[in-house]
Amino acid sequence: MAKAIQIFRTGGPEVLEYVDVEVGDPGPGEARVRQAACGLNYIDVYFRTGLYPLPLPAGIGMEGAGIIESVGPDVTHLKAGDRVAYAGRPTGAYADVRVMPASILVRVPEAIGLETAAAMMLQGMTVEYLFRRTFPLRGGETILFHAAAGGVGLIACQWARALGVTMIGTVGSDEKGALAKAHGCTHVINYNTENFVERVKEITNGAGVPVVYDSIGVDTFFKSLDCLSPLGMMVSYGSASGPVPPFSLNELGSRGSLFVTRPTLFTYAAKRDSLESMAAELFGMVESGKVKIEINQRYALADAASAHRDLEARKTTGSTILIP
Repeated sequence: MAKAIQIFRTGGPEVLEYVDVEVGDPGPGEARVRQAACGLNYIDVYFRTGLYPLPLPAGIGMEGAGIIESVGPDVTHLKAGDRVAYAGRPTGAYADVRVMPASILVRVPEAIGLETAAAMMLQGMTVEYLFRRTFPLRGGETILFHAAAGGVGLIACQWARALGVTMIGTVGSDEKGALAKAHGCTHVINYNTENFVERVKEITNGAGVPVVYDSIGVDTFFKSLDCLSPLGMMVSYGSASGPVPPFSLNELGSRGSLFVTRPTLFTYAAKRDSLESMAAELFGMVESGKVKIEINQRYALADAASAHRDLEARKTTGSTILIP
């Protein structure tokens, strides 16, 4: 029997159960993967709590890396023995072995370890689409990025530096601010001790920024709009503090004809050629040394509940992985 984390009801970390599961052979379009590690991401909390509904019981987790044990009869782009990684649906990454769609698996270069790959796919490809597709950065821009010391944030700090972008990052403590600066964030704002709207205006001499990348949600959304320059874009890609409530479109007009988008990685990576190009750019940044993936927390798969508690308490920095 294989082991996996499943939820039979929604709620707090205590609903994560470590159970035995039957894992069969892969069918058409599928591959069986023995996982070296799986990634922990805030989206997992959304599924666990029911903010993003799942039919129950359900597996949880969106990201992992391992070695293919076997493939279905019509899978031609992968074979047994390939080192692979993924980020995407269906949920169920919190497992030691799983059968999953081969279409979301990409080969991992030999220079990148499987634990690193498990820690980087969702967060790294998120930065790729944010910086290269949603609001393409060309270098020279000044941007505001919330949660700069988190898993996505630390990758963003490094990627922004590599692109020649001035990044203003918000953090929750001076220690996290030092971490973000060490990774390339130009300016850090501790939102617990500073007014980030005032500081952004001060840093930009009143001009504001052309883009805000915000994964926090309700706590920062409207203040983030106040940080934008006219015709600026608000990129709301997460809801760590809760979902943004309905609001009047006049809020955008009165602040300077602003744009708002709510992107997801899974839309940007839905087509195979897009997935491969996004993964290739991420792998290239890591192989070049411009972006280093820092695994700052490791938990046993059986201890997934503890990992969720620490994530929600904002005790984690960088990337976190679960080891089967």
